[in-house]
Amino acid sequence: MFYVPKAVVAALAAPVLLASPSFGQSVEQAGRAPLAGPRYADFADLVLTAPMIVDAVIDSVVRIKGEEASGVAPGMARFYVNAQVQTLIRGSSGIPRKVGYLVDVPIDSQGDVPRLKHLRVLLFARPVANRPDQLQLVAPDAQRPWSPAADALVRRIAREAIAADAPPVITGVGNAFHVPGSLPGEGETQIFLSTADGSPVSLSILSRPGEQKRWAVALSEIVDAAAAPPEPDTLLWYRLACALPAQLPESSLDAADPANAQKAREDYRFVLRSLGPCDRSHAY
Repeated sequence: MFYVPKAVVAALAAPVLLASPSFGQSVEQAGRAPLAGPRYADFADLVLTAPMIVDAVIDSVVRIKGEEASGVAPGMARFYVNAQVQTLIRGSSGIPRKVGYLVDVPIDSQGDVPRLKHLRVLLFARPVANRPDQLQLVAPDAQRPWSPAADALVRRIAREAIAADAPPVITGVGNAFHVPGSLPGEGETQIFLSTADGSPVSLSILSRPGEQKRWAVALSEIVDAAAAPPEPDTLLWYRLACALPAQLPESSLDAADPANAQKAREDYRFVLRSLGPCDRSHAY
């Protein structure tokens, strides 16, 4: 067993201690059935937050106890890990072949912890100043078991995030209005979204008698006739499904026409149903 200096533990513990205690809550903890395979939203949260993504294999672990383990959530144990780097998936600089970091992992009812040694993992981390061989995980669940599916998903999200046409961060809902058509049941709703960088994003929902309601998202001032809903498990889907509020804000609606305002609410709910739930298993 190797010695872990207290200074190293103190430097690396900050991200874990400052993170929201509920971040990392699993679907099993929340009493819901787990989804098969890696969840897009879980990995998108991590990929978009972490300046470094590392594929590594754990060499050795030391359990951290006492005051160095203060702040560890009930049912969890803290470890200092040494791992062999397989690949630096994303990072602005190089990385040593071996790195160390702190991680909190769940323990079972008997106090046993999962076997970590030789486990291949994906690490979502930030570098430690003046310590190139040390990493800080960006969230309590930022060590994820490696699998071909998880690796492929992480790389795909990373590519989507740096693409020239990457969708912006949605920060809220702006104005929304419904315009009735000339026939009963005909009409169009326009919903404008606010974004972190001011880029235009809007939703349009079209209703026609005898036809299925249709909607599309536009990422420019002009709504293209070929615009369509986002494909599931894409960055645009994530930006919408994980950011839109459950209800259309009343401040977005024209209170002067209650009937049109109600149509806009119905069309907004239609968009949310079409997107489906954000498949995030942790909570903030």
